Amino acid sequence: MLRPPYTSYDRLHVYHLDTTALPAIDDPDLIGIWIEDKTAVLFFHRAKESLVTHLCESHRCSLIYQAELDYRDWEAGQVISSFSVAGVTVAPVWETGGADIRLDPGVIFGSGFHPTTRACLETLVNCLKTPEMHIDTVLDLGTGTGLLSIAAARFGAAKVIAVDNNPLACEVARANCRLNMVEDRVEVRQMDLREEPPPARGCSLVIANLYRGLLEQLFQSPAFWEADLYIVSGFLQSMEAGLLAELPTDRVRFLGRQRNERWCIWTLANRRMTG
Repeated sequence: MLRPPYTSYDRLHVYHLDTTALPAIDDPDLIGIWIEDKTAVLFFHRAKESLVTHLCESHRCSLIYQAELDYRDWEAGQVISSFSVAGVTVAPVWETGGADIRLDPGVIFGSGFHPTTRACLETLVNCLKTPEMHIDTVLDLGTGTGLLSIAAARFGAAKVIAVDNNPLACEVARANCRLNMVEDRVEVRQMDLREEPPPARGCSLVIANLYRGLLEQLFQSPAFWEADLYIVSGFLQSMEAGLLAELPTDRVRFLGRQRNERWCIWTLANRRMTG
């Protein structure tokens, strides 16, 4: 995340270490540490070869990969800038002017540039603006930057649970919730959905903008289908037939099926709901 003297992202210096057992790093150039699959990925604004060498020597680990890249390249060639969907304007913290939601995306997914994020945001806001849907509690699976959770809290949900497996994503999501003054309504939890059942019971709405393999696993879990409504995305049109085959049609029904570019988004309702 951004901290003085930095107000935006330019160059990223990235170091992959074959360990997750690292101490807290107090360095003004540190953006964050991404822990995943028994590796630690360190992101800095400036080159840090000496620091990384010291870490490797002190903690008996090895540098397995390093790179320097433009922040735009990390974001798949996209310039992160303000955008609007469903009457909601989202802006990065380095832009001036009015916005409904401000984000420091750091190096976490969910900045809003991806078609599935924008489609989920649009669908979420439209659901929140539909009184008969009665959306009070929201579960956001794979929250990333926290954008969808923040939108849910800002536009009607009284309680939001934001889940991510990435510790840095949880840190970024919490900071963005504080930035948008919704930390009293959004609880961020670090969870591995591959190992733990999603806490869907009692939720009005579950948002699952994930990847195909995890969606297939969740579809097979009875605990996933204990909410009232679902927004599901993160898969391409070519994957839709396979996911449809995994859908428990005795438990849920379609309210909508849309496509944004090559990506799909489903809106589902639990069959116990009438109307």
